[in-house]
Amino acid sequence: MFTADSKTLSRIAPVVRRVVVVDPNASAARLMTDIIKGFGAREVYVEGDEDLAMELIRDVEPGVIFTEYSGQTLSGESLARKVRRSHMTCRTAPIIMVTAEATAATIRGARDAGVHEFLRKPFTTGDLFKRVENVALKPRPWVEAVGYVGPDRRRFNSGEYSGAKKRRGDTDGGSVVDVRDQATRILVAAMTQFDQDPMQAVRAVRQQAATLKGLAVRTADAKLAIAAAALESYLASGTPSKAGLAQPVGAILSLNPSTQAPAQQAG
Repeated sequence: MFTADSKTLSRIAPVVRRVVVVDPNASAARLMTDIIKGFGAREVYVEGDEDLAMELIRDVEPGVIFTEYSGQTLSGESLARKVRRSHMTCRTAPIIMVTAEATAATIRGARDAGVHEFLRKPFTTGDLFKRVENVALKPRPWVEAVGYVGPDRRRFNSGEYSGAKKRRGDTDGGSVVDVRDQATRILVAAMTQFDQDPMQAVRAVRQQAATLKGLAVRTADAKLAIAAAALESYLASGTPSKAGLAQPVGAILSLNPSTQAPAQQAG
């Protein structure tokens, strides 16, 4: 029988206080609700339709979202993308996808949609708790790009792989070089793809400016600090345009000449 210590339950309490379960199967949704309440959830809301689920998420602003992969009126991947690219306060909330369709393609699709965790059905209470514990206590760096919005994909947990980390950057925050390179690659991609999605491009540029400014402070890099501050100043001056961004973004890119092309998979 699964039991969790009171200290861990106390630490995950803020995340599970308000939960949304998106599953068209009423029995599966009830089971999930019962388990989550056992973890200390106070408010659990259930919906099976994708459009109605978006309205529900907007209204209740959950600390964590559980979604089935698919249903007659549901695509878990589509739901995740809509949440990530929305203006909702909870757009960065952890999303855990739970499904019996645990194929390699499904796992990759969930990861690339911005899902935090993936859990194969059938699962034990302990399996589910581990996913909740991960999203509550082991936050992953947030990636705000144009082609991808969500938690750093290098630490995605499908529950299917338990071996050693395979990439040089697979650390909690990545090295200074990794962080700087990813931020500048995202800036290149944002400028290249600006016309496709101006709102998300500006959002991506804004986050990279903040990331690089923080990195400059950590490393006492005066040139980077000045360039990042100039970019933030332009972003705050009005409605940013591609032409207006060219100079302050270019100034940052000139400090990292190794970044020559848009990232193929930032995060």
